[in-house]
Amino acid sequence: MIKTLFSKKAFLFFYLPMSVCALAVLFFCNYKVEQFAIGKTYSSVAEIPYHKVGLLLGTCKTLKDKKTINPFWQNRLDATYALWKAKKIDRILISGDNGWHGYNEPQDFTDALIALGVPDSCIVCDYAGFRTHDSVIRCKKVFGQNKVTLISQQFHNERALMIAHKYDLEAIGFNAKDVSFNAGLYNFFRERAARVLLMLDLYVLNTPPHFLGKKITIY
Repeated sequence: MIKTLFSKKAFLFFYLPMSVCALAVLFFCNYKVEQFAIGKTYSSVAEIPYHKVGLLLGTCKTLKDKKTINPFWQNRLDATYALWKAKKIDRILISGDNGWHGYNEPQDFTDALIALGVPDSCIVCDYAGFRTHDSVIRCKKVFGQNKVTLISQQFHNERALMIAHKYDLEAIGFNAKDVSFNAGLYNFFRERAARVLLMLDLYVLNTPPHFLGKKITIY
């Protein structure tokens, strides 16, 4: 039985075609996301148009050692502050995970932004942004936004832009500084898989967010 599973014939007629199909799906999903985002992301504060609300997509503040600051987190913080200071956004909607005791992505960003001088009146927290999928849909359906500036690294903005389009949320992305390839290697492969899941969520499963709830007005 084991010999049959790992025979040359099994490889040629099962494992090889399956591998080719899997790679084709990965390539297709990645290509579609990248192509859709062309012309919709910005890396310059001076060039990006004004939108009232910036949607800051959450991530963990520290690395696994619980001490070292996550460079993705730091760069998103810096990008958000730069946009707000340049008056390219007036309000910051921070959407992230608050799924267990002692872990609170929106609050970590809030504390850091206030320390930089952003008034708390300019900050709104979405504690149910468990996934990018949830964050973008809730921005539209719970927080009532029709236009938004997404704030994250480019690869993340590209994926979020496709979700926004599906839910009739007019969006552009502001690209926070990325991290070195070696530091982001795991994230590189994770993002490829996330783009396949994105297509399934949007066009096959019609996946809803974990929670919606009452509408919240951003003044």
